[in-house]
Amino acid sequence: MTPTSALQDAFGDSNHLIRGKRIRFYRTQAGLTLEQLGAKVGVGPSQLSLIENGRREPKLSLLEAIARELDTTLSVLLSDEAPDRRSAFEIELERSQQGVHYTALGLPEIRNVRGLTDETLESLVGLHRELLRRARAASATPEEARRANTSIRHFMREKNNYLPEIETLATDLMASVGHVSGAVTHRTVAVLAESLGFTLIFVDDLPSNTRSITDLENGRIYLPPASIPGGHGLRALAFQAMAHRVLGHNPPASYAEFLEQRLQINYFASACLMPEAATAAFLQNAKAERNLAIEDLRDAFGVTHEAAAHRFTNLATKHLDLQVHFYRADAHGALLRGYENNDLPYPVDASGSLEGQVVCRYWAGRTGFKRRNRTSEFYQYTDTPEGTYWETSQIGDLGNSGAFSITCGVKFDDAKWFRGRDTHVRTASTCPDENCCRKPSDALAERWEGSAWPSARMHAHILSPLPTGSFPGVDDTEMYEFLSAHAPEL
Repeated sequence: MTPTSALQDAFGDSNHLIRGKRIRFYRTQAGLTLEQLGAKVGVGPSQLSLIENGRREPKLSLLEAIARELDTTLSVLLSDEAPDRRSAFEIELERSQQGVHYTALGLPEIRNVRGLTDETLESLVGLHRELLRRARAASATPEEARRANTSIRHFMREKNNYLPEIETLATDLMASVGHVSGAVTHRTVAVLAESLGFTLIFVDDLPSNTRSITDLENGRIYLPPASIPGGHGLRALAFQAMAHRVLGHNPPASYAEFLEQRLQINYFASACLMPEAATAAFLQNAKAERNLAIEDLRDAFGVTHEAAAHRFTNLATKHLDLQVHFYRADAHGALLRGYENNDLPYPVDASGSLEGQVVCRYWAGRTGFKRRNRTSEFYQYTDTPEGTYWETSQIGDLGNSGAFSITCGVKFDDAKWFRGRDTHVRTASTCPDENCCRKPSDALAERWEGSAWPSARMHAHILSPLPTGSFPGVDDTEMYEFLSAHAPEL
């Protein structure tokens, strides 16, 4: 990143400063003083100095006169690029000193920037960049993550979990390689990658905290040799890596932007694996037969149960006129993610975040763990303060990472479209009333009150700030060492 682009990213519009630096640069090249150029264009040297320092915006007629006298063009003076490296650093330092992070320190401003040596100027700019990076890192806490997740969840609820622009991109790309329906083959994925200028390389030494690495210089996408835990198959990983280029992503400047990009690449991969037209037609036929089932969608397109459930929520409201909910919870009921546009009363914290909150023990996403046979979907009706919901839940197991449930559901009146609607399993939940499932019975409380002391397990992320590398969660050193080891000889 150049100094000027870094400045614009951090502090916004710097056109006045850049324009002034360009005027000074070409004036100096022409061998003119402020007084001499001012006399030629009819302004005083002090006014011209204010323009060169970015403190006054010149009129277009004055800029045209300055361009004529400096033997250049108006378009050259209006360019948004600093005229040279030195000017770029001067601009960045001047703007950095006006930023809230620096002014909050109460330190004096360096006014005679032109009197600094190149080394001193570059050193000061480097310190300001580090100050900004640390300020961003300090804000990247679990609280920020929860706020960002909540904001994205509300946005997707307004969109009914449907993003038409990404749908169109995915449809067009898959059609370009001849795929419109059915399970996507690995060959099709490789052909699409080639059309975008990438070669898929499978390696067994990816850094532990990366899902894939894209070598933009050499057009390579590095992937693990087999599916990794969590249901992220190789096809999905490859589509997600390609999505960054297709969607025009830049390195995220904040954790919120990182989460937004993750949402978009996951959506893109899902739309490629299950193209909209074919998937919608499959679901519409199943609805017409009153035989909607997540497991059928999963098997028809050769994806994981979670991917099928996610995709169902993308298209259910748009193409089936159904309001739905989806959530993933661990074996203890802690929510990992969730979506709804049917008013399911999710538990949330004071910030509105549901991640980490515990769902009612009477919801299907928890009662499903009680079954001995977990290979098929589990169906249940649940009475809640917001009405009765029908749910279908599938239990999965990640071995050392533990079991989890994937649950989709609709309101009672819409259960008629689904397989499993005839279930006799029905529970009642009054959450968020603590007497529902959060408080023990009077007998248990009387028996153990004051006689038990549990040692609670605390997740490490509670006290740790989020990673501070260029990409959240990725060790930059480990990633660059990997790329250096695998880059072809040029």
